[in-house]
Amino acid sequence: MFARWVTYILLGLLVFTSSVGAIGQETCVSFTSSSSSFSVVSGGSAAPILLSEDDWGGVQRAASDFAMDIHYVTGVMPGLYNVTIPTTSANLSSALIGGPHAIIVGTLGQSSLISEVVKNTNLDVSSIEGKWEAFLTKEVANPLPGISSAYVMIGADKRGTIYALYDHSEQFGVSPWYWWADVPIKTHPELYVTSSGCAHGIPTIQYRGFFLNDEQPALQNWAMAKFTNGTGAALTGSPFNHFFYTKLFELILRLKGNYLWPAMWSSAFGVDDLLNQPLANWYGIVMGTSHEEPMMRSIPVEWNLFGVGPWDYDTNAQNIYDFWVVGAERAKPYENIFTVGMRGDGDEPLAGGQNIALLEEIIANQRTILGDTYPGQNVTTIPQMWCLYQEVLGYYYDGMTVPDDVTLLWPDDLYVLNGRVKSAATHRQAEQVYTTTMTLQVIDVIMLDRALTSEKVGDFRDYKWIVSSQMTKTYEQMSLATARNATRIWIVNVGDLKPYELNTEFFLTYAWDTSLWDMNNLDTFVTLWAEREFSLSSEDAATVAGIIANVTRFNSNRKPELLNGTVYSLWNYREAENQIAMWQATNESATAIRNKLAESTLPAYFELVYHPVQASFTLFNMWYAAGMNNLRASQAFLSANYYAAEVEALFDQDWELELEYDTQLDGKWAHMMSQTHVMYYYWQQPQANTMPYITKYQARKQALAGAMRIAPEGTQAAWPGDNEYQCAQGYSCPDPTLFLDPYVPAGNRYIDIGAGGPAPFNFTVASNVSWLTLSFTEASISPSVPEQRLYASVDWSQVTETEYGLITLNASVIDQPNEVFTIGFVANYTEVPEDFTGFVEGDGTITMEAVHAARNTSVDGITWTNLPGYGRTLSGVTPWPRGGDELNFTVGTGPSIEYDFYNLHTYNDSGNITVTTYLAVTLNTLGPDRPVALGFQVDADEPQVDYFVPNVTPGTMPAAWNGVDGWAATNVIPITLSFYAEPGAHTFTLWMIEPTVIVQRIVIDTGGVLSSYLGPPESIQVW
Repeated sequence: MFARWVTYILLGLLVFTSSVGAIGQETCVSFTSSSSSFSVVSGGSAAPILLSEDDWGGVQRAASDFAMDIHYVTGVMPGLYNVTIPTTSANLSSALIGGPHAIIVGTLGQSSLISEVVKNTNLDVSSIEGKWEAFLTKEVANPLPGISSAYVMIGADKRGTIYALYDHSEQFGVSPWYWWADVPIKTHPELYVTSSGCAHGIPTIQYRGFFLNDEQPALQNWAMAKFTNGTGAALTGSPFNHFFYTKLFELILRLKGNYLWPAMWSSAFGVDDLLNQPLANWYGIVMGTSHEEPMMRSIPVEWNLFGVGPWDYDTNAQNIYDFWVVGAERAKPYENIFTVGMRGDGDEPLAGGQNIALLEEIIANQRTILGDTYPGQNVTTIPQMWCLYQEVLGYYYDGMTVPDDVTLLWPDDLYVLNGRVKSAATHRQAEQVYTTTMTLQVIDVIMLDRALTSEKVGDFRDYKWIVSSQMTKTYEQMSLATARNATRIWIVNVGDLKPYELNTEFFLTYAWDTSLWDMNNLDTFVTLWAEREFSLSSEDAATVAGIIANVTRFNSNRKPELLNGTVYSLWNYREAENQIAMWQATNESATAIRNKLAESTLPAYFELVYHPVQASFTLFNMWYAAGMNNLRASQAFLSANYYAAEVEALFDQDWELELEYDTQLDGKWAHMMSQTHVMYYYWQQPQANTMPYITKYQARKQALAGAMRIAPEGTQAAWPGDNEYQCAQGYSCPDPTLFLDPYVPAGNRYIDIGAGGPAPFNFTVASNVSWLTLSFTEASISPSVPEQRLYASVDWSQVTETEYGLITLNASVIDQPNEVFTIGFVANYTEVPEDFTGFVEGDGTITMEAVHAARNTSVDGITWTNLPGYGRTLSGVTPWPRGGDELNFTVGTGPSIEYDFYNLHTYNDSGNITVTTYLAVTLNTLGPDRPVALGFQVDADEPQVDYFVPNVTPGTMPAAWNGVDGWAATNVIPITLSFYAEPGAHTFTLWMIEPTVIVQRIVIDTGGVLSSYLGPPESIQVW
């Protein structure tokens, strides 16, 4: 007996031609026929799709998506049929299904149709039988009466079948983000699959998903406009109904995820819409609740609605117990992971302080509820999770125990760092990770609360606006979780979901199969993603990968919410202007790619690439202009007004970009970029974007010292006239002197010459020595051209010892006396022996990127290994493989990495140097008894050991982690030590002691290091 399904109405999706296989999955789809292929669509005809009525509803639903995906790609709609087994002898190739070939879809052990096929063909399904979410596909002969060949798609369980379908859809040309990011579907007239098919075994991570959180103002207002009549749910006012969630469920499954923590603030998943829970289960989504929401009930929303008395188990146990019973019974028909334990109302600690006995009683009672709710089922088989978030971690370290079957969720630090990932073999069976910023936290679970891509609310600063976490950091933290067997649950806080699409997909793709990805092919992931989403050439896709790497590096170096006008130095190392130049180049690359794209691709590119670049660059540029405005005003430069106007224009541009996001595609994503992000006054998000502070220069009045202003490189001061930064006295200071040696990376010095008022002037520049080269000899300054930059360099072929010269500026001002100003210039001649190779001191510093080592040793198979693109400036090096508890050494016995340098001076001629090693922010992931450590050595001196992360009260962070200039904000831990090193050639050695240490840079100060955010540029290396 047969039943034909009604096909969906074709949606008006934009399509174009191109192809790319599924990312991180073997390819079994082609668009031309071969002798070893099965025709899905050929000659305008599609193979029918057969299922059985007894298969899972979620499989039936995904199969209808699969049929529509074929239709979107080819324009041909395949028939979709339910087949009742046992079949009669009727010929299935009758007109009813259109021919002797078919696609047969079903779940092993659930679908009677698949059972019949396996029986008829003796198909070997042992590779997937009984294996979590595995699938296989292949062509078989004579599977059913009247069917001579069929392409079978078999899942080991419900989601295995669903993943097989969506994996093929992606290879056909349907991006998982076709709706959520408006990626056009690629069209092909013909569609084939290889006879050998595709297969995938058990995913690396059992439960893989994300957490919607802090959903105001963006996600909630967007959902209210798109999925409700503007009022939301009757009891809660929440817009997160089943219309919203079913869109999300489909996305999760297309990304091969299976787990969700729903939106929690002002929302209650089981109350907002009574269809939410059954539809999640029907689709195939495992539901959970956040760290503070026990027993599948929303806190505080549901307690405020239905609770009786205070949320205090010590005084109100029975009412809270009854409240939890309702949650368990309501969730009973569905697939869930129950959060156990308890926190205070509103994400606060429990009332009454730490009470281990009470919390142990709470968990015991919750398990009693589960036992009563699921009679006859062993409670240890019911998935449960306890999140050791903040103060809850203290309970665990103080001896609280929970049954071994309860998964422990270890949270990250809210800035992409595992708080603890100890090997399960030496810790306990269930230990995984939760990550917040799309970063990482751990239980038998890893919860990336904000590590991977997303956002954070809380002290010391919210960040919710734009992507600001590096994929390399997500990989590094999650690979650590994998190495230590934290593979049961990974969940990442994605905030509003947009604009974190790429990193969300990487998180789930990596969780699906960690064996496919390592530090050397992460760019390949992004390149494949860009090819799939925008139909780019491999060359242009690589450009997009570079664009995204830049945006996430720049934004993670300093979260946009933590920017101000002086974070990056405006006068040392050309730091701020170099950042602007890199942003400008990234913006130009993003624009060049946009200009190549088809019209249909522009919305997706805008959402996924272009807007993050434009918005981030605009904000950074605005803060830079604000800093320069205040600097130039303090220096009596008329150009302060130019920068003030820039700030005002960029502040308007910030709004225009938000408006552009809101209005594209007829307002499909209105409100989604409404997060405020300019001018934080404390940790909480500002209630409105407000412009950075600027000042105005009285343009009609001349500076007291005259029409010409001089600002040399390397100082906040300006001349002529008094300025507090010219010298300690702040007045009657000498004229400035610039210094240059042969090993300064920039190779020159600059002098900014500007207008000190309304009077224009011409000026000449001259030097009294032949070895001093100037970039020009005459120029003009006026209110329309208020600044000029003069570069001065040295012809070192003419210099054999330290030389002194003068630069003279002579300004001719109408109706005023000429202004003459002199600047000293010292050519500080230095040289190193011809046989030396390594880094050479310049400007009183030696700076070395960690990857540029002279030598590297291996011990017990562990080697210092580069993490390309990691960190603030170039990359990071770390002992690899990561390993677990057993991998540590005493100083001097483990793997070492060495750097050769030549210093010309010592600090105050003392014979001493200071070495600052910039480390990635790392926590004591092996627990308080195994703090991270590193050994430091110069030449053959006794190594120094630094245990750089102090142990603190569980659930808190070290003092240095906090604050707007702490470890988390600056995204680095600087370790400064003193060594004896007389001028000459030396070797600096780093010794592994504990795993997970990541070194980014080494800066040696011989007396010349200046203040800056990222540190001096890398020194010149001679060979």
